[in-house]
Amino acid sequence: MLKSVVSLYRNAYAGVPRGAWILALAEFINRCGFMVLVFLNIYLTRHLGFTLLQAGRVLSAYGLGAIAGGYLGGALCDKVGVRRVQIGSLVLSGIVLIISGYAEGYALLLVLLFLYGVVATALFPANDTAMSRFCSGEMRSKGFALRRLAANLGITFGPVIGGFLILIDYRWLFWADGLTTLASAVVIARYVKLIPASTAGPGPARPLPKNGSPWRDIPFLAYMGFFLVLAVVFSQLFSTFNLYLNQVYGLKENRIGPLWAVNTILIVAVEMILIHAVRRRSETKIIALGAVFIGLGFGLMPLGRGFGYAAFTVFVWSIGEILTMPLAATVTANRAGASAGRYMGVLSLVFSLAMFVAPLCGNWLYGAAGGDALWFIMGGAGILAAFGFLALGKEMDVPKQATPAV
Repeated sequence: MLKSVVSLYRNAYAGVPRGAWILALAEFINRCGFMVLVFLNIYLTRHLGFTLLQAGRVLSAYGLGAIAGGYLGGALCDKVGVRRVQIGSLVLSGIVLIISGYAEGYALLLVLLFLYGVVATALFPANDTAMSRFCSGEMRSKGFALRRLAANLGITFGPVIGGFLILIDYRWLFWADGLTTLASAVVIARYVKLIPASTAGPGPARPLPKNGSPWRDIPFLAYMGFFLVLAVVFSQLFSTFNLYLNQVYGLKENRIGPLWAVNTILIVAVEMILIHAVRRRSETKIIALGAVFIGLGFGLMPLGRGFGYAAFTVFVWSIGEILTMPLAATVTANRAGASAGRYMGVLSLVFSLAMFVAPLCGNWLYGAAGGDALWFIMGGAGILAAFGFLALGKEMDVPKQATPAV
């Protein structure tokens, strides 16, 4: 039995190139310091004395910067090189974080958080593009899944460490986050050597526009439209999800936190195995299945109460996340071919836009129609996105290729 389990995990991780492991290590180091954004609202209101409205505007400044940075980072990948964008993003992010720890003025923090949103989010399409160049064929989904696993592991440490640093001085949050970001830049600068973009793997399912612009690729834009719908549903986790559990389920904060651990444990335990199991199947069909699980996970929330039932819904939407998120990047990279940077920039833009839109529409629906109605609507939106992905399958899928020797 033990040998079978070991063999299962060995096969799941087998063949992932060294460069992908280094990118995952850099992501882990970077995410281990993920703490400033987690505690920023508390820092601004309790430590600096900002009003809730002022603090919300500072957080929104970061969101607006992230929308710009996601697309800018992707565009720069094709112009100045993926490795330079990664290093530049991490170095600038670390510097801005440390400086922000010494800023106390409202206007200055608005500017700094907007700038931080731009430079920090530019990293995401660069990382996606780098991973797509290291990994081709069925390895591509494994590479994206490995990096997600590293990020989730790192994020479990960041807030915990940050909670202890706050007891010493809030400024330590900014130093710790900034220094881990700079350390991640050192890892990439020292150990990451990107392969040529021409060997990036399978080409698009259909001929792309002559200039390689994602904005003229109609099937891809449709795919991004449905993904935006799904991302808005999923991003309710960062706005209305905790609020609903607290107000309707009656769960206190110390009972909500462990629910997030269910998600992390599942990702670490089974994501690579599941991605390995579906590696030769249609990516868009698997994404559609994942969208169904995400929709069901949220849509089932009004039908029960209590910690155990909440954990069950987390389990359901976590399976959807596992099936959807790595493959979304894979489909985008496969579609892009040599224009990976610009296409990955659009994917990052969609994620950032969803993070901006989700709290606005979610909070409005919660207040206007109630929490139960919100989750039924979100569940239906997830199912709608699934049908959209299925309809685009023939356009977006590419023929499966054998995995190259590494």
